[in-house]
Parts: sequence; C-alpha cells; structure tokens
Amino acid sequence: MELIQSKSILAKLMATENLIVEQRKVSTASFDVKNRVLTLPILDNSLSTNLYDLFTGHEVGHALYTPLDGLMRARDEKIPQSVTNVVEDSRIERKIKNKYPGLRSSFVKAYKELLEKDFFGTQGVDLNTLPFLDRMNLFCKGGPAQGIQFSPFERNLIDMVENTETYDDVIRVSKIILKYALEEKEERRQRM
Repeated sequence: MELIQSKSILAKLMATENLIVEQRKVSTASFDVKNRVLTLPILDNSLSTNLYDLFTGHEVGHALYTPLDGLMRARDEKIPQSVTNVVEDSRIERKIKNKYPGLRSSFVKAYKELLEKDFFGTQGVDLNTLPFLDRMNLFCKGGPAQGIQFSPFERNLIDMVENTETYDDVIRVSKIILKYALEEKEERRQRM
C-alpha cells in the first residue's frame, strides 16, 4: 500500500495541484480534465515501473497542459476527439518530458513494452496499411523504429503535430488532419 500511496503523491506533486488520484482495475490510465481525477491501473506485477511512469507522466501532462475550454471548443467545432487526442497526446508528452526529463527513458521503454505486448492491437498487421491517423499515433508513440512510411504530405502533417505548442495549435492542426483523414477514407472506400 505504501508504494501506491507514494505514486499517488508523486502524481499530485508533478501536477502541482491536489488532484484526485484513483487506482482502479483499468487497462490504461485516464484523466478527467473537468473533475481533475487521474485514474491509474492498480499497481501489480503485470505493470512495470516504466509503464506506471508512462501512464502517470502522460496523464499528469493532460492535467498540466490540456485546457477544459480547449476541449469544449474542439467539441463545439465538431472535431472528433479521436483526432484531437492524437495531436494533443503528442503535444503533452513533449511538454511533460521537457518539464521532467527523467521521464524520457521510461517513456521509450514503456512504449516499446506496450508494442511488444500488442497493447495497440497491431501485431501481425502491416502498419503501412493502416489509415494515416493510426499510423501517426503509433509513430508519435513508438518512434521511427517501427518502419512506418508516410507520403511527403503526411510527413508534413506529422511535423505540424510535432511542433504544436498551444491548444490553439492542436485545434488548427487537427482540422487539417481531419480534412485529410476524410479524404483518405473516401479514397479507400472508392478502391473497395
């Protein structure tokens, strides 16, 4: 119980606020921006220290950098959360690793572990056949070692994602990605 309590206190300290930290039987962590609740998986033998640090660091990144009014604006502008979340995840992970550089190694090791455990459900799948949004998400999390290929236009979109600084940037880039994703979906539909 002491380790669980110390990890909860660490999350609060990193977030610089008295978050509610809950540990539940869940497969991954989450953060409720409105109610300020950080939910973490129960710490047991199936969860490595690197994974726990990734989950905590990632969600603390949302606590520090994801504004509720930005989420509401994206919703009002009818940008699917599946799009904004990929862009925002990239932004908050960059920011949290800059704030706490010691997390960098844990993030790299944990994403490698998640890929090996098939957390993303891609084992046996040619990643280059996936839609752009899925390829981009995997690339932003797992890095270039996965061999994911992108067209020059898609590479430009990834550069835009990797250069987001504010949530306004997230919304702007998400709109461009949404337009491209809809065009890509229509092209795939026509090929079938």
